[in-house]
Amino acid sequence: VQLQASGGGLVQAGGSLRLSCATSGFTLDNYAIAWFRQAPGKKREGVACIATSATSAKSVDSVKGRFTISKDAPQNMVYLQMNNLKLEDTGTYYCAAADNGGPYHYCSVRDPYDYWGQGTLVTVSS
Repeated sequence: VQLQASGGGLVQAGGSLRLSCATSGFTLDNYAIAWFRQAPGKKREGVACIATSATSAKSVDSVKGRFTISKDAPQNMVYLQMNNLKLEDTGTYYCAAADNGGPYHYCSVRDPYDYWGQGTLVTVSS
């Protein structure tokens, strides 16, 4: 199981970024995928997750209406579209996978997740 996050960068407040998570070594629809982030000096927090179906997607209140998680199962990709970025969105973003054992229509933005990719840094400037 491998995950590789990309797409981070420097953006001004109010701007947008799209993060990508390339997955391999497993059947994407059998896993929950989540995006977590960690700001300097703060605990890691879950941001959004998605399971088998698009309707399973959820996000935390602090990003609701601004961030959208989606996936392209045939391409083994998961995305996090981030709009109207705020200074407090700055941090290293990680994608993670949890084995649901098969198709499942629920995910959680909380640990534990079994597999983690390397992070991609998002910096929002004023």
